[in-house]
Amino acid sequence: MTKTTGFKKRMLDGDRLVGTFLKTPAHDVIEVLAISGLDFVCLDVEHAAFDRRSMDACLAMARALDFPAIVRVGSGTAENILQALDSGAVGVVVPHVTDAAKAAEVAKAARFGLGGRGFAGATRWAGMGTRSMPEVLAQSAAETFVLAQIEEPEGVEAAVEIAETVGIDGLFIGPSDLSVSYGKTDADSPELRAAYKAVGEATRAAGKAFVTWAPTMEKAAEWRGYGVNVFFMASEHNWILQGARAASKGVHDLD
Repeated sequence: MTKTTGFKKRMLDGDRLVGTFLKTPAHDVIEVLAISGLDFVCLDVEHAAFDRRSMDACLAMARALDFPAIVRVGSGTAENILQALDSGAVGVVVPHVTDAAKAAEVAKAARFGLGGRGFAGATRWAGMGTRSMPEVLAQSAAETFVLAQIEEPEGVEAAVEIAETVGIDGLFIGPSDLSVSYGKTDADSPELRAAYKAVGEATRAAGKAFVTWAPTMEKAAEWRGYGVNVFFMASEHNWILQGARAASKGVHDLD
């Protein structure tokens, strides 16, 4: 079993996994991150300058290196989900899932079947026409996953129903988005902590993954206390800036 094909099982088994958001649409950054020790990378198509060609190139590199790559789609349309998965994403993060109906819609769009994901055997994900239909369908069932992003109070209130939705494999709290939705100016409020508690309980009861973004290890440790097992840590932009600032300060502080 490869890292990519085994990723969904590890996630649902509760393994502690860490990755990052990729903001730079460049395949060579994928190549660097693949040797970093991270468990995965997530292309942030929602908030960064990815077009279909750059997304495709990054996913090609990730597949070639057996580095699990997820795509946070710009929105939960069937077209966006299809294109990410066909290009080689092992799973998708879908923003703004506020209720069970939306959860069911995006889960269906990621799975083959009547009214669901369109079948094409000649995609990168399907082996460029080298696998039989039964093999491709089995691969989808075993490998593909959908993470529903909870970033509005309505999503927190519907967390139990969203987590119980067939085809939703995990709930992803976006702490910054959710904090703003609560009318806050930072990601440190009683409402946010209550949301982590509620979503954590919902995911555990449904046997799903609990996922979040964390800017620092201190925040990751805090969110871990609510049962989070998959962490999207910062982004390569954050790490570039941290390294550059440290070097700049170090040289300027030389005697």
